[in-house]
Amino acid sequence: MPQPRSPRRHSEPVDVHVILRRGGEVLLTRRAGEVYASGLLHLPSGHLDGPHETILDAAVREAREETGVLIDPAEVRAAVVVHHRSPAGQARTGFFFEARRWQGQPHITEPHLCSEMGWWPLDALPGGMVAYCRAGLDAYRAGRYFATHFQHRGDTIAHQPGPGHRLALLPHTTPQPTQPAPAADRTLP
Repeated sequence: MPQPRSPRRHSEPVDVHVILRRGGEVLLTRRAGEVYASGLLHLPSGHLDGPHETILDAAVREAREETGVLIDPAEVRAAVVVHHRSPAGQARTGFFFEARRWQGQPHITEPHLCSEMGWWPLDALPGGMVAYCRAGLDAYRAGRYFATHFQHRGDTIAHQPGPGHRLALLPHTTPQPTQPAPAADRTLP
C-alpha cells in the first residue's frame, strides 16, 4: 500500500566518495573520533558544502582535505551513484568518483578524524568497512552505474557479507537512436 504523502517535500544529504586507484588497489581510511562509523574503513568522502559547490568540486575538495592529494577535475571520472538508507532510516544519495592520477602522496591530514590510511586490493576488500561505502565499491566493481542500499532497522553500520547486505544493482541502458539524425546533424567520418 502506498505511503501517505508528506506535506513537506523530501530532501536528503548529498555525499561524495573518492575512489583513488593505484593499479588494482584503492585507498581506504579508518574513521576516528566522534564521527559516524568511527573505527570502520571508508573511502575519502564528505558532503556538499552548499548550493555553490558542484559534486565534482566537492570530490576534489574532499580528496585534498582528507588525503592531501591534488586532483585535476579533468582527471575525475563518474563511477556510481548509490541511494542509501541507514539502519536508523535516514536516506542520502552518494556520488562515487574515480581518480587514477593526482599530485602528492596520500597521507593523513585530519588525525582527529582518521586513524589509518592504506591501499587495499579492490578484489579483496577488508572486513570492517562502512556498509554504504562497501555497497558503492561492490557496484563499481560490477560495472554498474546506479545502485540502492536500503538498510533495515537492526542492520549494522559495518558491512556484513551474505544475503543481508541490502545492495541492489540497477541495470543501465545505452540509448539507441530510433531514426537517423537529419543530414545536417550527422558527423562526417
